Amino acid sequence: MAMIQEVDRETLAPAVALFRGLADPVRLAIVRRLAHGEARVVDLVKEVGLAQSTVSAHLACLRDCGLVEFRAQGRQSFYSLTRPELMDLLAAAEGVLAATGAAVALWPTHGSPASEQANEITQR
Repeated sequence: MAMIQEVDRETLAPAVALFRGLADPVRLAIVRRLAHGEARVVDLVKEVGLAQSTVSAHLACLRDCGLVEFRAQGRQSFYSLTRPELMDLLAAAEGVLAATGAAVALWPTHGSPASEQANEITQR
């Protein structure tokens, strides 16, 4: 029986990392913001109201989970979401939360800049 649990842990590790990455309110707020389009660290610092080092640590976690990427332009880094499927996951989570009586808006509505960004990501 212990063998099955070990296999399940190994098999489920990527899903655990994904959900752990989204489990922090600051990281979830960053993902919600990036659903609107790319942002610089300085923009995210202003929007979440935390120190640059804290925001950078959260971005590093999201990068490790494969949810965000960055491009360097001069001395600035522009962060964006890597996968349009993340919007589907957030929409499904909204549905589950609404069904349990705890409705939360996790992603922008259809036709917003996030939809355009999702199209751009898909075309990459």
